[in-house]
Amino acid sequence: QVQLVESGGGLVQAGGSLRLSCAVSGRTFSTYTMGWFRQAPGKEREFVVYISWSGGSTYYADSVKGRFTISRDNAKNTVYLQMNSLKPEDTAVYYCAVRVGSGLFTTARSYNYWGQGTQVTVSS
Repeated sequence: QVQLVESGGGLVQAGGSLRLSCAVSGRTFSTYTMGWFRQAPGKEREFVVYISWSGGSTYYADSVKGRFTISRDNAKNTVYLQMNSLKPEDTAVYYCAVRVGSGLFTTARSYNYWGQGTQVTVSS
């Protein structure tokens, strides 16, 4: 069983920054594709970004490109999401997710394990 724990969410003013972390249990973290998704009230969960097992491949949603940066530390079993220039429309619960197996995907159903989520609120 893989467990994920997100942290780092909070309340920030527009234009500010936050850094989310996601700690993952298990000895095979370095083989996982990791993704970040978010869900705003009344909306479906949407893809934000993924990173390949090596960190060599990343892919961002257009809405966050140039503002958010994903990274991973396989020695610490942790993936990070640095969020800069935050906007009120970034307000959501942010989830990290693990994909076990090959391939890089932007769909939520392609990921096997999920964290409990961390709230990010951006005030205008």
